[in-house]
Amino acid sequence: MSKHLHEGMSMMKIGFIGTGVMGTGVINNLLRHGNEVTVYNRTKEHAAAVLANGAGWAETPAAATVGNEIVFTMVGFPTDVEQVYYGPDGILAAATKDQILVDMTTSSPSLAKKLAQAADQVVDAPVSGGDVGAQKGTLTVMLGGQQAVVEKIMPVLEQFSSSQHYFGPAGSGQHAKMANQIMIAGTMTGMTEMLVYAQRAGLNLAEVVRTVGGGAGANWSLSNYAPRILRDDYTPGFFAKHFLKDLRIALAEAERLQIQLPATAEAKRLYELLVDQDGLGDGGTQALVKLWWH
Repeated sequence: MSKHLHEGMSMMKIGFIGTGVMGTGVINNLLRHGNEVTVYNRTKEHAAAVLANGAGWAETPAAATVGNEIVFTMVGFPTDVEQVYYGPDGILAAATKDQILVDMTTSSPSLAKKLAQAADQVVDAPVSGGDVGAQKGTLTVMLGGQQAVVEKIMPVLEQFSSSQHYFGPAGSGQHAKMANQIMIAGTMTGMTEMLVYAQRAGLNLAEVVRTVGGGAGANWSLSNYAPRILRDDYTPGFFAKHFLKDLRIALAEAERLQIQLPATAEAKRLYELLVDQDGLGDGGTQALVKLWWH
């Protein structure tokens, strides 16, 4: 197999498991680049958009694996990753040595290492950039695994991402994503408290967002989520329940690394109130403001 799997080829055969908000955007970009994509999702109706765009359907993760050069997974939780890989109709039941398996789920570094021991060519490749990045093909990909395998899939990653960063052996991509989520925890709580404060002070919120976004307080969460909050739009670019899962993984890893992350712990506590107590886990991460605004 050549260093770059895609060189000289007009299309690839790709399996893709998980057609959620993020997966749908990635799949559509892969289809636009002429690839033959076969998808599996627990609920077929949630795959309707990509099926309408030309994706094929598989009845099981194993069926989405057979005959494809690369198999991507992008599901919700580490338990979902384990199910689609290790289940009786899972990926590992059908995968062959020449296939490359790429898990884009934000999951635990320890599970990424376990998967890398279970198959020959496995890459952990969580992403950042939200629904907008998935749709526009501008995601950031954080990569762990064998560098030679990562290099093989790089041309395919470039079809749905604008930057790709390799961090080292299996699990390293997930560690990088945890660092990313720790940063986002701070920007989400900061944006939320900024809006709560500005509203109580009687300020024009749209003008505050423009002002803060034009100075040292500028950040991705402010640019992408504050306008949605002002439109009373809490649809998920990224599910609050999934962000809470990420914060729990980050803090569990921090404990293993023997470090304390008090600001991240507070963000987790707030998202637990939103998701576990208020039942708003299916809203976007920007719904955090509902702890103050009902």
